[in-house]
Amino acid sequence: RMLSGYKPKGDVADSYKILELEEGCSLDEVRNSYRTLAKKYHPDSSSGTANPAAFIRVEEAYRVVLNDLAARQKPSNNSEEEEDQFKSKSLQHRHYLSFEGVGIGTPSQREKQYMQFRVDRATEQVLEYRQHRLGSSCAGTDLMRAKDVRESKKVKITQAVERLVEDLIQESMAKGDFDNLRGKGKPLQKFSDCPHIDPMTHNLNRILIDNGYQPEWILLQKEIRETIERLRKSVVASRRKLGEPMTPLEQKQWNRICEQFMEDIRKLNKRVDNFNLVVPILSRQMVHFSPEREIVRAQKTCEALMENASHPDTKEGQGEDGKRFGWKSSLFKWLNL
Repeated sequence: RMLSGYKPKGDVADSYKILELEEGCSLDEVRNSYRTLAKKYHPDSSSGTANPAAFIRVEEAYRVVLNDLAARQKPSNNSEEEEDQFKSKSLQHRHYLSFEGVGIGTPSQREKQYMQFRVDRATEQVLEYRQHRLGSSCAGTDLMRAKDVRESKKVKITQAVERLVEDLIQESMAKGDFDNLRGKGKPLQKFSDCPHIDPMTHNLNRILIDNGYQPEWILLQKEIRETIERLRKSVVASRRKLGEPMTPLEQKQWNRICEQFMEDIRKLNKRVDNFNLVVPILSRQMVHFSPEREIVRAQKTCEALMENASHPDTKEGQGEDGKRFGWKSSLFKWLNL
């Protein structure tokens, strides 16, 4: 009845009554009374007298009484030590708050209040995340808007150029600039040679050739042919410089020339492999050059040239018969080579 009629929180007299003490009692009496009442009304106690509201009132009354005892204490040399003693004594009933210190009442009530607290905290975190995401998306939207503006400017410029070209064409047609064109009234010549080629491929190749562009495989083929001709001429010239017959020193020099020639042929065969990979027509693929055959061919060519050089007037002395059959002998020599 005394606890149920408690109204003012800070009234000292009522606080003493709640703790069942009289004014002027000692600090030990206050502590003992508080412990007894806390055990009696504590929400976690299994006794039938557990009452959370009464326990809160006991706690508040205990604080008021402690403050009253500290104020009544006369100042002395040990006053600071006593104040520290009062302040250092923390309440020992807080060990039951296991839900991050949230909620009051019975454990089940505190659990419900803690769950609601977690829901509210999660809601705040979600709202903060959405706000941050919207801010970043707004920044990205500004960039996209600027990009769209640039693209729209490009489209407008392109459309303006197209309209200008169309206007110039219409103006020229109105003046009659297209009336006296060559081939007027005749069908367009789409194909120059072969009508079986794909029209798109033919037109693209014609446009590239007209503008100075050539496919990669054509350039490679041209480079391979020029390289093999240059190597053949070089090895024939080197062989002619050595003369016939060759001395041992000249033979060693010729062997070094042949080794270098064979290495150049191997490098050229790698280009042939690259050419075969990019050439679009199977019949246009090339075979490897044989270094041994090229050396034999160079020797035979050199011998033929040296023979012609040693008999320069042979054909002239043969008369009409020599002139008549001279081209046949040259053809046979070329076939043998």
